Amino acid sequence: MTLILGIDPGSRITGYGVVRDTGRGCEYVASGCIRTGDGALPERLQKVYRGVREVIRLHGPVMLGIEQVFMSRNADSALKLGQARGAALVAAMEEGLSVAEYTATQVKQAIVGTGAADKQQVQLMVMHLLKLVQKPQIDASDALAIALCHAHHRQSLLPHGLSSARRRSGRLRL
Repeated sequence: MTLILGIDPGSRITGYGVVRDTGRGCEYVASGCIRTGDGALPERLQKVYRGVREVIRLHGPVMLGIEQVFMSRNADSALKLGQARGAALVAAMEEGLSVAEYTATQVKQAIVGTGAADKQQVQLMVMHLLKLVQKPQIDASDALAIALCHAHHRQSLLPHGLSSARRRSGRLRL
């Protein structure tokens, strides 16, 4: 059984979700949001970093799935998102987690079956797949979806002996 941490990075709210991959499916472990408040960006990044490390130390995942940054119309927002993502990645690497990156489209396809799904569809499928009776916060459900996506990709690589392969720029690196 493998614990997987999913991170939905954000400079104000970073969602996290932890699932246990049993080999026959995934079980819910924990989820929530790291809220950084309205302080200066360096202070918010420090809160993301510390929050992710705390989640890792509390739950003990060995793998991290994280959403890749997409370019939006607002370059400033994309830069802040990238910096929050970087803070989460550094925390994961310092704790020795293996890291996999997924686009939002890859996550939606893995969870809902279409890359055009909206956040509510993803949230409902996460609830269904993990047998949750309460809706997690939207950022937490996105993070759980990322963790589930990683579990699904990992399972699809196992029969081929590629479970240690890393995905970079859409290609497998052995």
